[in-house]
Amino acid sequence: MDITEVRIKLMEESEDRLRAFCSITFDNCFVVRDLKIIEGSHGPFVAMPSRKLTNRCARCGNKNHIRSNYCNNCGSKVRSQRGQREEDTTNKLYADVAHPINQSCRDLIQCHVVEEYRLELQRAKLEGYVSRYDDSYENSEVPESPQPQRKSPAGESPAQEGTGSVPPPHMTTNLRSADSPSAPRSKE
Repeated sequence: MDITEVRIKLMEESEDRLRAFCSITFDNCFVVRDLKIIEGSHGPFVAMPSRKLTNRCARCGNKNHIRSNYCNNCGSKVRSQRGQREEDTTNKLYADVAHPINQSCRDLIQCHVVEEYRLELQRAKLEGYVSRYDDSYENSEVPESPQPQRKSPAGESPAQEGTGSVPPPHMTTNLRSADSPSAPRSKE
């Protein structure tokens, strides 16, 4: 499995620790959206997409926050309708929609996304920058946006040696600077 594309949507002037949203594509055929890049005490980390857990009102069927005592729609009491099993999980407010099932997959995603996030921060400083996060995945021809210049040790762009141009972000997932901790990996 390879991560073939990473798209980042930077959050400008976020008051909390959320720095960006992200979508990743695996093997050019499967997309996972709404990963979050959060600023932690040891640098940015990736949080998997999740959904808020809810309870349905027995009277009207409306979805309510899991800790709600009353229905937001009809006002009837909802908290007492949960069974004992659900009472044991009241501390869990969110459930992951998608997540890695082992540490090596989590590390692969973390390294790839954080590196692309740092590149996106560089791109955002360039004139004419436009985020591609919301672009359609069906269109394979994505308009080029300004790119930071990354040079290989020989002084050429790693993907297009001799051309002097840098490919658009959707083509840069395998471009890594020489001093990058997550240099390109060979397929296993």
